[in-house]
Amino acid sequence: MADQTYRKYGAFPVGEVFNEKENELKDFIGEHGCFSTMFNFNYLIAEQKYNLERVMDGEEFDAQCATDARRAKVWLDRQPLTPEQYKACCFDSQEKVRDIGFYCNIIENHDEPRGASHYIPAEDCNDTSKKMLAAIQILQRGMPFLYQGQEIGMENIVFSSIDEVDDVGTLAEYQMALHDGLTEEEALRVVNPMSRDNGRTPFQWSDAPQAGFTTGTPWLRVNDNYREINEAAQEQDSDSVLHFYKKLLALRKHPEYKEVFVYGDFVPRWREQKNLLAFERSNADQRILVIANYQREPQEVVLGEDMEVGRALLDNYDIEKDVPKWLCSAKHDIMDLETGFVENAVMEAMKVGESERKNSSRMILMKGYQVAVLELA
Repeated sequence: MADQTYRKYGAFPVGEVFNEKENELKDFIGEHGCFSTMFNFNYLIAEQKYNLERVMDGEEFDAQCATDARRAKVWLDRQPLTPEQYKACCFDSQEKVRDIGFYCNIIENHDEPRGASHYIPAEDCNDTSKKMLAAIQILQRGMPFLYQGQEIGMENIVFSSIDEVDDVGTLAEYQMALHDGLTEEEALRVVNPMSRDNGRTPFQWSDAPQAGFTTGTPWLRVNDNYREINEAAQEQDSDSVLHFYKKLLALRKHPEYKEVFVYGDFVPRWREQKNLLAFERSNADQRILVIANYQREPQEVVLGEDMEVGRALLDNYDIEKDVPKWLCSAKHDIMDLETGFVENAVMEAMKVGESERKNSSRMILMKGYQVAVLELA
């Protein structure tokens, strides 16, 4: 198929593949694969499997169960992936594809709910946690695909009636929930979080009527939060989710770092530390450390003896305040990612002895949902 179609034209096809067996991955991507790359749906598959197994009563998991009546029970008490499960999916996916090719890394699309609402607890869904999720997606190995609205942190809509729903899958799940004994109110509540219509509401351009999307009546209701979350406001706010995405993409494409972020190795770090998702991107010349505290509570991270921070590249809090001075060189370089220039901010190294330095802590205190991108010396 590949030889007789897209390869003749130098095209770049992206595949949608679900539930491929491990030994089949090379048939889809890589040097001899059908596609140039494929979307990474491992997170959704793992979540579906986790929830189906919860209602299987000890029976062996079978993907076909997704089509039988038991799926209704899943929707009654569907649980999202925990940060630890999300981390496991991230690391397992990278290991799976490492010697074959590249995945397209996504957190949402037209057939999924909004990533911010899906992978961040509702009570913690804010600009800080959205930036953390963005950094994990864009800086891991693979090709980041952004879906419209993701770059401003659009969230799930809350349906007030089933009449507002257009997605045939959600309508079917709603009927299954009613058949299983739920009230109309309960059925609407349980199908709302995973409805595909969450990702299909009109893009929120501004705080104008209909979010500036149209002067008419859109096919789906505009999310009520368009006055707080919209592109026009975020363009004017240098600390917005939109500007953080711009900084992430500028970092990934920067001439000094694009080789390591595009082609460098992916090495998990602190795999066993709960709710800490950290990895290193490296090649023969560079080492970049990405540390994400995937929880509300702060936690300490103890750096290895081989980890000397040379430059703090990006942080969703404040680089100057958050990176301990003793971890950095005397002249601590901070990159302006939007201009490409590097400024030297003089930071005096702490005057501590070698033994004190080893014992007192090679430690960073990560705040809630903080992500830091550090270049190692």
